[in-house]
Amino acid sequence: MIISVASGKGGTGKTLVATSLALSLKDAGPVALLDCDVEEPNAHILLKPEIAGREPVNMPVPVVDLDRCTYCGECARVCAYNAIAVLGKHVLTFPQLCHGCGACSYLCPEKAISEEPRQTGIVEWGDAHGVRLVHGILTVGEAMAPPVIRKVKERTGDRPGGIVIRDVPPGTSCPVVEAVQGSDFCLLVTEPTPFGLNDLALAVETVRELRIPCGVVLNRAGIGDAGVEEYCLQERIPVLLTIPLHMEIARLYSRGITLVEGMPYWKERFQRLFDRIKEIVHEGSRSLKR
Repeated sequence: MIISVASGKGGTGKTLVATSLALSLKDAGPVALLDCDVEEPNAHILLKPEIAGREPVNMPVPVVDLDRCTYCGECARVCAYNAIAVLGKHVLTFPQLCHGCGACSYLCPEKAISEEPRQTGIVEWGDAHGVRLVHGILTVGEAMAPPVIRKVKERTGDRPGGIVIRDVPPGTSCPVVEAVQGSDFCLLVTEPTPFGLNDLALAVETVRELRIPCGVVLNRAGIGDAGVEEYCLQERIPVLLTIPLHMEIARLYSRGITLVEGMPYWKERFQRLFDRIKEIVHEGSRSLKR
């Protein structure tokens, strides 16, 4: 089962939930935690893994052979991202705009364009407390996170039948869609404030477009108002777990200690959360068969 932990904004507690859920389920079978927030990965701070391996993430970018090029402009015409331009007798390439689709090299009539790899990040993996952690690190200055996220997702291909938890980037943009795609369920972590409600509504709209069932984890309960709970009731979205605003939880997090390690009684609550997720996914699959 693949569970994504997402939200419409940063700082809501996604990593707190993702790491605690992973540690609570490690005795049930192989568990992998994928930190897909490749711009600011932080699950390793809590899990403290022993890094066992790493690999670069490369993207193919065009290289033009000017001896063969006739400056016809076909490559610039087919590039949807304006990563290549032909100006008179000059060909300009913009590697950071390139999405690596290969259209320019494939459609060049003179076969004057080849591709070379350009590193955009790295992926690292290791074991921590019985949980396999995989995270990606986007190279500083790079704009496109999805290729690194895809490589992070590929690293669990050798563990079929296990539980995969994805710690998703904040927001609702392309990196979030890439990270959530292919999930069986999406946990949306929010806080009971007007800002939390606004961003939760955006996140719900995104996962519904992807046709992925979702539920809510309400973090820092006790502040703000009842707007989030009223919204969930209206939209028929289950609130699966409530985490109160508690000084000890904040203190543990600031010291890099997961919730279930610092307050062990939370382990059972996260296990019940997983059981409820399995029920929702099973009910959804049954309804699709009818």
